[in-house]
Amino acid sequence: MPRRSYRSYTTEFKLAAVQAYRNGQAGLKAVAKQYGICHTLLIRWVRKFEQGDLNEELAEAHTLRDYEAKIATLERKVGQLVMELDLLKKGAPRQPTGEPVSIVSGPQVCPFPKDAA
Repeated sequence: MPRRSYRSYTTEFKLAAVQAYRNGQAGLKAVAKQYGICHTLLIRWVRKFEQGDLNEELAEAHTLRDYEAKIATLERKVGQLVMELDLLKKGAPRQPTGEPVSIVSGPQVCPFPKDAA
């Protein structure tokens, strides 16, 4: 049986849909269609909003978490680039033939066996 994949929506998106419905811009089904969601999902979001589970602080917490994840990714990339730069500064052995060398894979392999000797 194939596994179902579910969409996830940001808190900002949920709040916008709930506010559009609560402000009386349109009916429940019209707002749901405008936002491309099922009307029963919008009903759940409205209930959560009324219970206080869906609010601005929660949206800010999700945004902060997303930013922290992006910062961590960028810090890892910077660390990787610093290590590569340090390796190049220390004088990685260069190929006398002028072939391009990659730090990760080394010199390119000759495609012709007779030229490899």
